[in-house]
Amino acid sequence: MKLYVGSLSKQITDAQLNDLFAPFGTIVSAQVATERSSGESKGFGFVEFSNAAEAQAAIAGLDGKEVNGSALKVNEARPRK
Repeated sequence: MKLYVGSLSKQITDAQLNDLFAPFGTIVSAQVATERSSGESKGFGFVEFSNAAEAQAAIAGLDGKEVNGSALKVNEARPRK
């Protein structure tokens, strides 16, 4: 199950995003979205868990939690249109 993570600090790295979600289960991937031209963070990212139960636990545990001065928005990612 893939999660959308919004309101990320511009300084957070893929590894730090992975570490933030790791206590909730097995992570398949964790990526911070970046600008193609500058490589700067867009302030959001995606974390994919190996199963839905772990992803739901991460949503319950991290949605609204303050990290680096901003409250995270964590929910199930919607497919691209």
